[in-house]
Amino acid sequence: ALVTLDPVNETTYNANAVAYSEQIRAIDTKLKNAIATIPPEKRFIVSCEGAFSYIARDYGLKEVYLWPVNAEQQATPKQVERVINTVKANQIPAVFCESTVNNEAQLQVAKETGAKFAGVFYVDSLSPPDGPASTYLKLLEYNINTLIKGLQGN
Repeated sequence: ALVTLDPVNETTYNANAVAYSEQIRAIDTKLKNAIATIPPEKRFIVSCEGAFSYIARDYGLKEVYLWPVNAEQQATPKQVERVINTVKANQIPAVFCESTVNNEAQLQVAKETGAKFAGVFYVDSLSPPDGPASTYLKLLEYNINTLIKGLQGN
């Protein structure tokens, strides 16, 4: 679209698109390589909401969450109990939440199971400019680093 609107700068736009795509592919490769080091039975992404089905699908993870979509209310006791039972049964080392929701229920899951609360993912918004996810690429990098550290028990 930019080339159509500004054909004089086509070379710059295309070069930037190639460079940006390479950065995204490098993040993808980093996550694939890290996941490959984790035993298949330990490949879980446990979060507050079911916002990571694409990651679970693309990287061979099992997804566990408190609620399926953005929730306006707190997690129900049944939702928390289901996640606690799943984390315990599979000895999942880490649980996560999203930056846009209250993490209290997930902190309870961690406390009840012995799993580590391994941090938050940015999903619906970027961080402030001085934060860890101030651009889309920084968001991707931050999220995968948080996931990798949690899954590896770091």
